[in-house]
Amino acid sequence: MAAIRRERVLATGLDQVWSMDFVSDALFNGKRLRALALVDEFSRECLAIHVDGSIVAADVVEVMTRLNETGRQPARVRVDNGPEFISRVLDCWAYKQGVTLDFSRPGKPTDNAFVESFNGKFRAECLNTHWFLSLDDARQKIETWRQDYNQVRPHSSLGWLTPEEFAASLCRTETSSETPPEFLLIAGPDMG
Repeated sequence: MAAIRRERVLATGLDQVWSMDFVSDALFNGKRLRALALVDEFSRECLAIHVDGSIVAADVVEVMTRLNETGRQPARVRVDNGPEFISRVLDCWAYKQGVTLDFSRPGKPTDNAFVESFNGKFRAECLNTHWFLSLDDARQKIETWRQDYNQVRPHSSLGWLTPEEFAASLCRTETSSETPPEFLLIAGPDMG
């Protein structure tokens, strides 16, 4: 399901383009920690950060499947050429779901700029500021930071809205534009 290399498709709506990549860190005792971050490029919303000691392609598919069960699925996913992303497992999932995998050119992290920028903030504001005592401790602290990022922090690129506020405003706009004119007439201001 890989995209043929052409000009990068820019997201113009929710769930059109997601980006995902890994960040590595360590627990207090030096044991390795990996985090898979998924970002919606249009809303800048961090959809998930999956944390474990090691993450394989089946784990990536599990995260994508969980998001799909909540009603979220991308049309396209930008990834690098890591073994978890070039795997048959992820390719099979993408094929079955009709999702295009858009691979970065080798050595060109700017091809996946949204998640690279996100990972920089994630490292500076969360990974570098916390001492993780266990995987569960890391998961809890990282999820708290993810919720803060989505719900509290305004983004200049979103008109100083948080990612969740921006996504919600789009959903309201789409819903109101899909409402038939008759409904608007019936449910006027005098209807309370």
